[in-house]
Amino acid sequence: MKTCLVVDDSKVVRLVARKILEELRFDVSEAEDGQVALDMSMERMPDVVLLDWNMPIMSGIEYLRALRVTEERKRPVVVFCTTENDLSHIQEGITAGANEYIMKPFDSDIIQSKFVQIRVL
Repeated sequence: MKTCLVVDDSKVVRLVARKILEELRFDVSEAEDGQVALDMSMERMPDVVLLDWNMPIMSGIEYLRALRVTEERKRPVVVFCTTENDLSHIQEGITAGANEYIMKPFDSDIIQSKFVQIRVL
C-alpha cells in the first residue's frame, strides 16, 4: 500500500484529505506543520506528500526545500495543496521540487485526477 503524508495546519483539511486518500487506498499519516512533517519523513519517507503552503513553525515551501536536500534515496512525489494560486508561488514551488499543484478547495475528483496525471495511482 502506498503511503501519503498530509501536511496542513487545518485539522478539517487533514480529515477531508485523509478520507479521500484512504478511499484511494493510501496509508495516510498527518502532520500539522512542516517541522513535524520533516521529522516524520526522516523516520519513514512517504511515497506522496500532500502539502499546504502557509503553516506555523515551518511553512510548506521550507519543508519542501529541506526535504529535497536530504540524502534519502527515495524522493516522494510532492503535491502542493494550497490557496496560493498566483504564478510566482506556483513557479517557486515547482522550482523547489514540487511535482504538482492543487488549489483549495479540493474534492475527491480533483485529487484522483491529479494523482493519475502524476502516476501515483
